[in-house]
Amino acid sequence: MLRKLEFLTAGESHGRALIAVLVGIPAGLKIDVEDINDDLRRRQGGYGRGGRMRIEKDSVQIISGIRNGVTLGSPISMMISNRDWVNWAQVMEPDPSRFSPERADERKVTCPRPGHADLAGGIKYGHRDLRNVLERASARETAARVAVGALTKQFLREFGIAIRGYVIQIGDVKAERDRFDLDRVDSSPLRCPDPMVEGEMIRRIDEAREKGDSIGGVFEVIARGVPVGLGNHAHWHLRLDARLSAALMSIPAIKGVEIGAGFKVAEMPGSSVHDEIFYSSERGFYRSTNNAGGIEGGISNGEEIVVRAAMKPIPTLTRPLRSVDIETRSPVEASRERSDVCAVPAASVVGEAMVGLILADAMLEKFGGDCMRETLRNFNSYIEGIERWPT
Repeated sequence: MLRKLEFLTAGESHGRALIAVLVGIPAGLKIDVEDINDDLRRRQGGYGRGGRMRIEKDSVQIISGIRNGVTLGSPISMMISNRDWVNWAQVMEPDPSRFSPERADERKVTCPRPGHADLAGGIKYGHRDLRNVLERASARETAARVAVGALTKQFLREFGIAIRGYVIQIGDVKAERDRFDLDRVDSSPLRCPDPMVEGEMIRRIDEAREKGDSIGGVFEVIARGVPVGLGNHAHWHLRLDARLSAALMSIPAIKGVEIGAGFKVAEMPGSSVHDEIFYSSERGFYRSTNNAGGIEGGISNGEEIVVRAAMKPIPTLTRPLRSVDIETRSPVEASRERSDVCAVPAASVVGEAMVGLILADAMLEKFGGDCMRETLRNFNSYIEGIERWPT
C-alpha cells in the first residue's frame, strides 16, 4: 500500500506504557502537546466508563521527532505511561528476573470471553494463558491512537480541515438530526448533540449496569474543509471511502461502518440518492444534498465527509456469559476483567483520531512535501487551480 503516513502502536493494557510511532509528518509543524492531552482526556470521559478510568490520567510524553515544539521531519515517538503498572509489574514484567510466576498464575486467564479475541487469539498463537491475548486486544491501546490522531488533526488544521466526533445512538435510542447542537458535544456526558434524548440514553446505560450487562451504540464523525481530490478512483486500496472504512473497523468492538446515507441508499431510488451538482461564482461546484458523505468514486468531492460506526456492547460482563475452560474443557462462566458498561462516547474520540490519520495520509499523498512550507505551497497552488478549472 502506497502510504505517506505510517504509524504503529505498542504496549499492553497493564504493561508499563503505551508507545506510538508516527512517520511522515513534514518538518516545521508547530505542535501543542496540551492539545494532544486534551484529546486523551476526552477519550477517558463519557458516561458508562469503568474503574480503570479512575486510575489512569493519561498524558503524553514526546520522545523524539519534535524539538522546541516543532516537528523535525523524522519519526515522532510518544509514550503514555500506565499508572496501573504498579499493581501489575510482577505479572506483566518483561524481565524474567523480576517476573513472579506465582502472581502471574493468580491472574492467569483460561476462561475465554464470548465476543473477545481471547479464544481465537489463544488458539492462533498457542497461548495457554489468555492474558497474553487480552492484554493487547484491549481497547486501552486506543489511547496511543488518540495521541497520534490528535497530532495529525493539528496538521490538518493548517489546511482548514476540522474533525468532530459525537454519539448519535445508545442502544435503540437515537438522536434527532434536526435537534443537533454540535457546540454542546464536549460538555455532554455522552458527547451527544441532541439534549432531548440524552437523559434516556443515560437511563439505558444505568439499566445495563444494574443487570450486569453492557450496551453499544453509534457514533458519527464529520470532517469539514476537505478539498476535492483526496483518494483515488483508479486503485482499490487508495479509494478514500475504503481507507476510512478500514480505519474505523480497526477500532475494537466496531461491527459496521456507513458513509453518507449508508445502508439507507438500498431503500431509495437513484433519483433520491445521488447529489445533484450546481455551480455559483461564490461557491464553485457544489451539491445541495450530501447523501454521498463527501466521497464519490473513492475521491473526496469537496462536501463534508460524514462517516458513522456501530459499536457492539463491551464483551466483559459483570454477569458473565457461558464459556469453556481451555484447560479442563468443562463449562464455566467467562472471565471478568475491569471494564466499561458503555464506551461509545470514548469510541467517538478514537473515531476522530482514525479519520484524522487517514485524511492526513491522503493529504500528504496528494500534496507531498518534506516541510510544511512546501506542503502548504503545493496545496495553495492546487486550490488556485481548482478555481480556474477546466481552463
